[in-house]
Amino acid sequence: MLKLKPNCECCDRDLPPDSSEARICSFECTFCAECAEGNLKGICPNCGGGFAARPVRPARLLEKYPPSTERVHRAAPCPAN
Repeated sequence: MLKLKPNCECCDRDLPPDSSEARICSFECTFCAECAEGNLKGICPNCGGGFAARPVRPARLLEKYPPSTERVHRAAPCPAN
C-alpha cells in the first residue's frame, strides 16, 4: 500500500492525499509536479527511475488507511533548472 508521503522531497511543498500534483517513482520517492518535471527533468535523483502521477486514495478510505505524516527531505539539494 502506498504511504502517501505528505510533501515534496525537494521544495517541501505540501502534497495532501488528494493532490493531483504528487509524483512518485517506483520506490515511492515523492516530489511535486513542478520539481519532478522541471528541475529533475523526469528522473528521480534518489534512484534514477522515472516518475508517475501518484494515485489518489478515496476519501472514504483515508481513516482506515491514513497517509503518512512523516516529512521526507533529501540530504543533498535538488538540482536547479
